Amino acid sequence: MDEGERQLLRSLVVERRLLALGVVVDDAPYVGQVPFALAPDGASLLIHVSRLAKHSRGLAPGAPWSALLQLGDDGQHDPFQIPRVTLEGRARPLEPGSDRYVAARETYLARLPSGAVTFGLGDFTLFSLEIERGRLVAGFGHTVNLTARHLRELAPPEADEV
Repeated sequence: MDEGERQLLRSLVVERRLLALGVVVDDAPYVGQVPFALAPDGASLLIHVSRLAKHSRGLAPGAPWSALLQLGDDGQHDPFQIPRVTLEGRARPLEPGSDRYVAARETYLARLPSGAVTFGLGDFTLFSLEIERGRLVAGFGHTVNLTARHLRELAPPEADEV
């Protein structure tokens, strides 16, 4: 991956705050839109979702997920050229009160402070979406297959695991 692709990946994963989350619910694909934060070590995406949301039913421990993040479509550019990244991995609910949960909550709220209200509601769960692989589309015919290592390279050198 060259520096331009790395910067594009950073803008998609670090600067964006919403993703389209695909899961399997009742043996069928389902997509929901979810706010997220990248874990400090770049190894996972952190989401805080209500059990009332349909996509939550597809987030059992170890369940597969896929997420799409893209730059905006302003209607002025060729939609085939809109940069995007698809990520895939496994879901892990975080145990409230655990060190991992506390660190993930801090990271999530630093990125999405208005989400603080949801941590006071009993039907929300904090998940770590562990990243296994992905595919960066920098434009038509310009793609890069990603590994978890590519995402970890986005993290600052002193980042701790969440």
